[in-house]
Amino acid sequence: MANFEFLEALGQIARDQNIDEGELLIALANALLAAYKRRPDSAEDAEVEINPETGEIKVWGLELDLEGNVTREWDATPDDFGRIAAQTAKQVLMQLIRDIQRRQMYEEFANREGDIVSGTVQQNDNRYTLLDLGRVEALLPQAEQIAFERYEHGARIKVYIVEVRKTNKGPQIVVSRTHPALVAKLFEIEVPEIANGIVEIKALAREPGHRSKIAVASNDQMIDPVGACVGARGSRVRNITNELRSERIDVVPYSDDPVEFIMSALQPARVREVRLNEEEGIATVIVHDQQLSLAIGKEGQNARLAARLTGWRVDIRSENEGNDEVVEEVWTEGDAVVDETVTLVSDESGDQAVVADVIVTTADGEVEEVAVVEAVSSVGDVEETAAGVADGAVLSDDGDVSEAAEVEVVPEDEA
Repeated sequence: MANFEFLEALGQIARDQNIDEGELLIALANALLAAYKRRPDSAEDAEVEINPETGEIKVWGLELDLEGNVTREWDATPDDFGRIAAQTAKQVLMQLIRDIQRRQMYEEFANREGDIVSGTVQQNDNRYTLLDLGRVEALLPQAEQIAFERYEHGARIKVYIVEVRKTNKGPQIVVSRTHPALVAKLFEIEVPEIANGIVEIKALAREPGHRSKIAVASNDQMIDPVGACVGARGSRVRNITNELRSERIDVVPYSDDPVEFIMSALQPARVREVRLNEEEGIATVIVHDQQLSLAIGKEGQNARLAARLTGWRVDIRSENEGNDEVVEEVWTEGDAVVDETVTLVSDESGDQAVVADVIVTTADGEVEEVAVVEAVSSVGDVEETAAGVADGAVLSDDGDVSEAAEVEVVPEDEA
């Protein structure tokens, strides 16, 4: 018996929910077969057929041989199966629709890992921020948030899709505001030359919320890669900076020559000379005295980003190398960046201790600061040097400091 009303209703649901009608018919047939199997007079083997043209529902009893081939079939549709079909459809149809939608959303976003999306802040607590992406919600964990950013309810932000997880409640999308690739994706959106492949992003280093360095190269000699990324009067890079809440972005030209690349990576400082030790991967950078603090950057930030960007161990020294009081040395160890500031501490007799403030920055941005003495000749007696050499000092019999595990250097005017 034809059931056009049922078929029309099913088609309307499929169109409204953007679900394939054939997929709905198959799922409904499986649910009806399960309902039929619960009847005491059901055939041992059976299948349910829904005619896609008329909506007619039939149950076929099957007789199988030992190999599973059908040897006989007959119409086993119960007289009251229309009522059973209506009840079953009502009970399972919405669940089937939800399951299909969840699967479709997972398939849609599973292929978008590594993409950038815009979301609206829905909920914010100490563990995560919940974003509405339209058809689905995304989690912005605290570890993926920039430390000082505050996300107001209803605010719209751009995020980077890190992972798409399949759960019983649908896809769980994990997004990030700290991932370095977020900066690269923002440049792809803002700079048509990058989207078209004319300009390439060769390297990128980032300290989220503070500063990023990006190295770019052009495949067209007529196009300046840095100018294309910066834009007229800085308009393009300014849009990205505004999205990242005033995070500073340095765009530098990439070069296959490591000397030129390292000099560019340390901008805005002007580098006088770069000496390479290719066997050990060390680049010794010589700068003018007045450029030393600029090359190192605030808390060593410029040097750390340059080391990440180039992949070289960067040793920054002033041109008056023999009279150096501060030397910055930065290098990478796996995913971590080691930043070492060496300070020479002298007493009245001229003896010196080499003190190193070592800052290890892990891939997730966590920073650990350690102060250690690498070499000590003699630093007077304890009373005279208490301000200069402190915790962990080991004294010799005559009261001199022979070695120390941890040191805090105090300026002379505070000592």
